[in-house]
Amino acid sequence: MSDAMGIPTPDKSDDTFWAAFSTLVEPPWHEPVQDDAFTMDERVLDAVRALAEGISTRLLAYRAEGKPADPVLMATPDVQLALLRALYEAKLSVDRLAESAATVAGRSGANYAQLGAAWGGIKRQSARLKWPHAVVRKSAAESIPLHYAGGTAVVHHDADADAWWYAATGADQREADSDPVHGTYAEAIAGATEFLLAHAAPEDRERPGDPR
Repeated sequence: MSDAMGIPTPDKSDDTFWAAFSTLVEPPWHEPVQDDAFTMDERVLDAVRALAEGISTRLLAYRAEGKPADPVLMATPDVQLALLRALYEAKLSVDRLAESAATVAGRSGANYAQLGAAWGGIKRQSARLKWPHAVVRKSAAESIPLHYAGGTAVVHHDADADAWWYAATGADQREADSDPVHGTYAEAIAGATEFLLAHAAPEDRERPGDPR
């Protein structure tokens, strides 16, 4: 809790909001404790169990017969294999979400050393190899793509207006082109992210802190 003291918390309508938005807070997080880890295990298990129950051949047979499946059936070797398959899908999902989070963080000011620290303390070079496009040099002429919450966006600089704007397509296929009114790249990417979250798949919309 002490880490949060002194951190500015302006509302979006405040003049200082975007300056605060663009300033990386240090430290960015506090280390999870054991209870946090156990809670995470429970939530992951809930998600993968639901998938395992949907793909298990044995449990599908029970449903086809209109019979309730006794919870003890989860301990059968084949249902556990279905659970293992579901866990693999969860791993792929984590990888996708991690790439998205690294990209949003990197393109908003974080460096590879910071990305590596967040990913369990891997070295800067390893973070660069894992997410080679997360941190980019942003010149005024660059148009920079972003994949987030199942959608895509491209952030552009308008030289005439000397401002940034974005074109985005959400997971629901809704599209938006902003006006060149964003004073900084970070402000434009925040606007694009907000749009993509608003038009994400339902499961992504429920977890706005998990980018894709």
